[in-house]
Amino acid sequence: MTHKLFLFDLDDTLLDFKASEELSFARTLQALGMDGDLAELFLGYQAINLALWRAFETGTVSKDFLKVERFRKTFAENGLELDPEAASRLYLESLSDTVVLIDGALHLCETLAGLGEVGIVTNGVEAIQNQRIAKSGLREHISFVATSEACGYAKPDVRFFEYAARMARPFEKEDAIIIGDRLDADILGANRYGIDSCWFNPQRLNNASEAIPTYEVNNLTDILRSLS
Repeated sequence: MTHKLFLFDLDDTLLDFKASEELSFARTLQALGMDGDLAELFLGYQAINLALWRAFETGTVSKDFLKVERFRKTFAENGLELDPEAASRLYLESLSDTVVLIDGALHLCETLAGLGEVGIVTNGVEAIQNQRIAKSGLREHISFVATSEACGYAKPDVRFFEYAARMARPFEKEDAIIIGDRLDADILGANRYGIDSCWFNPQRLNNASEAIPTYEVNNLTDILRSLS
């Protein structure tokens, strides 16, 4: 294996963020007095949240704004007189406790840590991501965690990858690879920075984007074979 620095996206690559997100959303709304079926409300929240994250990644909104606005807009669109700031706080508290690993994540990180250096590169909230990593059992196999919050720039911005590289042990670009599920953040960022990439594509989606992955896998267990 030629790679020595393995940069992993966190959510929906190593951790099943969708499962954590849905559980945390339900707990939050229940704590605010909601009951019954929250499935439709959650779908609306997801769409709003996704649009705000895309805006954050292009630098048009701040992360602090995003954390509250996603709930304010969800409540407003559904006629709910609930406190969006309280919802944001409760949600983030719950998110750090609801950790679900993607199959094969722990073994993969343990194996790659024995072959080189493993780092996390995430656009998530720093305190929450560090808590989730610690709870997941991945921490002992990870050398560093680079977050957009600490950096000031988000994937796919090249400045984010430059920031992450400074946290790693000395390396050459040809020795590094990023593994992630998002073409528009992880793979495009790798293309712009000039390092290899591996698109984790469990849903077997078509790539109609400008991003070009070096490798593509549908299961984390396939990564070691692909990189060998």
